Amino acid sequence: MGNIVRTLFVQQPSTLASTSSTPPDQCKTWDAFISFRGKDIRQGFVSHLHDALLRKQINAFLDKNLDKGQEISSSLLETIEKSYISVVIFSENYADSPWCLDELVKILECKKTSGQMVLPIFYHVDPADVQELRGKFGKAFRKHKKDVKKEKEWRHALKEISNLAGWDSQSRNIESESELVEEIVNIVLEKLNHTFKGDYEDNDLVGIELRVQIMEELLFSESINDKRVVGIWGMGGIGKTTLAQEVFHRIKAKFDSHCFVANVREEIMKQTSNALRGKIFRQLLGEKDGYIDTPRLGAFMRRRLQSKKVLIVFDDVDDPNELKFLGGICDWCNMGSRIIITSRDRQTLINVCFEEHIYEVEELIDHEALHLFSLYAFKQDHPKEGYEKLSEMAIRYAKGNPLALRVLGSNMYSKGIEDWESELKKLKEIPDLNIQKVLRISYDNLDRYQKSIFLDIACFFKGEPRGRVERILDACGLSARSTIGRLIDKSLITISLNNVVGMHDLLQQMGKEIAYEESKQPGASIRLWNYNDICRVLSTETVRTKLEQFLVSFFLYLSFVRTVVLIWN
Repeated sequence: MGNIVRTLFVQQPSTLASTSSTPPDQCKTWDAFISFRGKDIRQGFVSHLHDALLRKQINAFLDKNLDKGQEISSSLLETIEKSYISVVIFSENYADSPWCLDELVKILECKKTSGQMVLPIFYHVDPADVQELRGKFGKAFRKHKKDVKKEKEWRHALKEISNLAGWDSQSRNIESESELVEEIVNIVLEKLNHTFKGDYEDNDLVGIELRVQIMEELLFSESINDKRVVGIWGMGGIGKTTLAQEVFHRIKAKFDSHCFVANVREEIMKQTSNALRGKIFRQLLGEKDGYIDTPRLGAFMRRRLQSKKVLIVFDDVDDPNELKFLGGICDWCNMGSRIIITSRDRQTLINVCFEEHIYEVEELIDHEALHLFSLYAFKQDHPKEGYEKLSEMAIRYAKGNPLALRVLGSNMYSKGIEDWESELKKLKEIPDLNIQKVLRISYDNLDRYQKSIFLDIACFFKGEPRGRVERILDACGLSARSTIGRLIDKSLITISLNNVVGMHDLLQQMGKEIAYEESKQPGASIRLWNYNDICRVLSTETVRTKLEQFLVSFFLYLSFVRTVVLIWN
């Protein structure tokens, strides 16, 4: 908690470790349970805290029963059990209620048995009074009828909880209640994020941790007070959106407002840029309804935005023109704001951010790929006995692409070995449509010349030196160098350190499939790379006749050239 939370007490390292490493319980329904006493703080501090938690999408439980009696209900005890965090607000009359003290006993029980996190707040009461049951707080506690067993439980719970790290509203470091509420909400959100942080097997976020760390370095290295745009770049299905979502949820608590704009490419097709920008402004400014004048913002609206440190994610952007409206948003936001953009097109990102702030998402390495594939194919993190070699074949086909691994795993789930062998054999010739549908988006956005060179590389030039490929394609009348540069930017091809042209196996298979389908169209050019196809085409009568005519013409031409040379000499 250190510099972020101003605490009076030091929590033991073992306690912190036990609470932060506890895996999320899927049976829990509440993010936070608020334990408090009194109408006065309910209508003031508690209502502000509850509202602030809800604004951060933290599902916080607040007991509606204003007049708490002697016996705590079983449903309320169950609610405490189903909460990740308990926020205990000690006020002067908190100990006056047996109901609240029973809540506290249950909260302590959940802390010890399930690792529930507990955050105490000392609201206008001295922490020492709670610990030692003195002053007005102690007087309220002594009002109860003597029940030796219950009194012992209550004393123990008060002692244990009040010794945890928390906040003192009367501390000199806290200037206002609004500042106190903001700190509490940020720490609750931080702890909830940390609680879910490692539950990657259930959420299939295999290999995400290192990638998130790289993104956080790009977002916050050097200075946290500048305005910065960071790009996430990579081929279709590589995990750009997944990474952006994970980073967004982990860091959004650091910002005054946040907005995740999904599927920008599709949204721009459905509505105008101004309409989309209007939605973004409404979310950032907390406007549920109403018209926001875009592209021009009113002076008051602009001033409100300038006072906010915001986080915005623009997901799946493939045209720099879609980001023209970005300039106003970035310029009008306060220092410390961050914008994350995901794209398949590196050039789109270069137009809006520094090149060193672009992260190229890498393929999953073998053990990560096997883990993710197994989650879908076997509903566990490793292959079943007898399926090990077949699983290795599947991940070689997917070559580290998370989308392909998920699709293949789902297709293979609950099938026998013979079905696996048949499916993998088929994939060598016929690509999976669900995978190709995603990958083809990048191809469809190319112009005619770019498509032609992409197909040429897919069919003939993968693994060839770039210089040789460019010379051959230039001889065919194509502007090879600039086009190859665009294909690199589009994440469709790669160039190795030794200048060799590369391409993901799935993209190469897609290219060959497109070339094959195009060859069926009348008058279309034919690319032949398969030995059997070459033999079949050359054996047809029409092609054989044309080839014979070409060879005759060619040899006549050579004979003519030779005769001219002899005469000349």
